[in-house]
Amino acid sequence: MDSKIATLQIHACGTMIPAELSRKAKTSPMVQDCPFCSIDEQKTAIVEKREAVYVALSNPRLVRGHLLVIPRRHVEKLAELTQEELTVLWDTVVEFQEKILTSFSTGCDVRQNYRPFQRQSRVKVDHLHVHLIPREFKDQIYQVTQIYETQLFEDLEEEEKRDVLLLLRMR
Repeated sequence: MDSKIATLQIHACGTMIPAELSRKAKTSPMVQDCPFCSIDEQKTAIVEKREAVYVALSNPRLVRGHLLVIPRRHVEKLAELTQEELTVLWDTVVEFQEKILTSFSTGCDVRQNYRPFQRQSRVKVDHLHVHLIPREFKDQIYQVTQIYETQLFEDLEEEEKRDVLLLLRMR
C-alpha cells in the first residue's frame, strides 16, 4: 500500500484529510441537506481548498467580496472541532482577512454564528462557517442596520456583571 494513501482517511463530507486530523476528530455524519457537505462546485465560487477547510464566495452575499471559511467536516459548533482543525480554520480566516484588507477594502468583519433555534434556510446553514465581510465607512450594512445599533447598547450593571461572571467561571 502506498504510504501517502495510508496516511489519509475520508472524513464525513467525503474528502481526504490527514489521518492525524481524522483520528482526533469526533465522527460527524454527512448531513443530507447540508449545502456545505454536498457542495456544488459548478455553482459555488471556491476561492481555495485546503485539507481541513475551504474558502468560498458567499451566495447569497451581504456585500461584494463576502467570503465564507468552511470546515470540510460537518460540525455545528466551534467546540466540535479538533485543535488542529481550529488552528487551520483561524489561520485561514486571518490570512483571508488580510487579503481582503490589502486588495479591496479598508475594513473587514469576522463573524461566526451559532443559532440552533433558527431553522436552516438559504441564509442560515447548520454547518459551522466563518464570515469575512468587507466593510467601508458608512457602507450599505451600516446604512441599513448598524446605524440603529447604538439604541441596543446598554451600560453593564454591577448585578449583571456579577451574575454572568459567576456563571461563566463555574464551567
